[in-house]
Amino acid sequence: MRAMFGMLGLVVVVALVGLLAKKQLQAVSPAAVTPTSGTASAAVAPQQQVQQMRQAAEAALQTPRAMPDDPK
Repeated sequence: MRAMFGMLGLVVVVALVGLLAKKQLQAVSPAAVTPTSGTASAAVAPQQQVQQMRQAAEAALQTPRAMPDDPK
């Protein structure tokens, strides 16, 4: 009897995890659809993101570090 309740509990947990995983996958799948505004805007956006990241990295490398006044 105890083993049967254990198996039943395990089946319920697996079913809940399956339902949650299904909901998560359904929430992600509409984001994977390409935008309807056109392929030109979809091709430009990643290039702009790469350029912005490159500029941010270069700016971070150019800023000088604050050096301590007196060494210990």
